[in-house]
Amino acid sequence: MLSDRHAWPGFEGSVNSEERNPLVHLPLTMDEILDVDAVIVTHLHEDHWDEAARNLVPKAIPLFAQNEADAETIRGQGFTDVRVLSDSSSFNGVQLIKTGGRHGTEAHYVVIGDLLGEACGVVFRQEGQKTIYLAGDTIWQDDVAAALDTHRPDVAILNTGYAMITGIDGGIIMGTQDVLSVHQAASEALLIASHMEAVNHCTVSRADLRAFAQENGFLDRLLTPGDGETVTL
Repeated sequence: MLSDRHAWPGFEGSVNSEERNPLVHLPLTMDEILDVDAVIVTHLHEDHWDEAARNLVPKAIPLFAQNEADAETIRGQGFTDVRVLSDSSSFNGVQLIKTGGRHGTEAHYVVIGDLLGEACGVVFRQEGQKTIYLAGDTIWQDDVAAALDTHRPDVAILNTGYAMITGIDGGIIMGTQDVLSVHQAASEALLIASHMEAVNHCTVSRADLRAFAQENGFLDRLLTPGDGETVTL
């Protein structure tokens, strides 16, 4: 999401939809943000792949999509090196292992399943390096548990804002209880919490999550980076 602050309306039908997105300014220059070797688009929702990103990301950069349908959409936006994640994809010697997830509860999918669609995660693995699991836009569920059990990541990056849809209980991404479930399933993993305080429908803040982690005894296994903060592993 590379748009300027308040560039577009809040998500219709979600909590706090009167707020405009994104809620905050980008803390880095575009040159700094785009100084990367490749891009992974876990799914096509506007808070992950907005118009600004489609216009600003170099069209020839290697770009990984979750499935062929998303890849075709991105190719149609002018990108020329679009690849599809799989169980055996890789880039520059790093394994990129696609994992599953679910962008909300069963109740959400009954009502707005066509809008939620699919979303994926990725495990990054390289000999001699820490294994990193990026869960993506998912709640705690069987695919996440399986990824933790199979890949035993040293680090798990979680989207934890507990984004909520008006009139439907529960979040469409992780909240505090989901994070606790991840910790209980992978107690040695360092958890890095993201996707907070930047989009209208997210309801859990960094302070909320840290307080919850303190109460439940895993604050020493949790990082909540500030905007623009770099974490060295």
